[in-house]
Amino acid sequence: MIVRDLHEARKGERLVNSDGWDSTRLLLAGDDMGFSFHITRIHENTSHVFHYKHHFESVYCVSGEGSIEELDTGKVHQIRPGVMYALDKNDKHRLTAKSEMVMACCFNPPVTGTEVHREDGSYAPITEDA
Repeated sequence: MIVRDLHEARKGERLVNSDGWDSTRLLLAGDDMGFSFHITRIHENTSHVFHYKHHFESVYCVSGEGSIEELDTGKVHQIRPGVMYALDKNDKHRLTAKSEMVMACCFNPPVTGTEVHREDGSYAPITEDA
């Protein structure tokens, strides 16, 4: 059994900080669960383009408000507590926070914890990063 405390994890290497967001990686590839699980905070009044070409992601909004735009279609969805979205087609998207958003995220394949977003908004394929 794996048990981790979010507050403790935020004090160490599991906290990844970036420009306008941070992510606490509670489960990683090394935990051998087949997915990774993160609590991500998107800072208030920020907007980010992501394109996970090599990963599927599902996201559940715990708190805060914002929107997600499907960049291929221009369709915008409102994000608020209780809303889930899944990037089932490796969708390129823009995530915009009106207030700080706290999101619970799962990635498949799991991330290792050392990934950084590349210029195109993606993480490297697991074979390149391993």
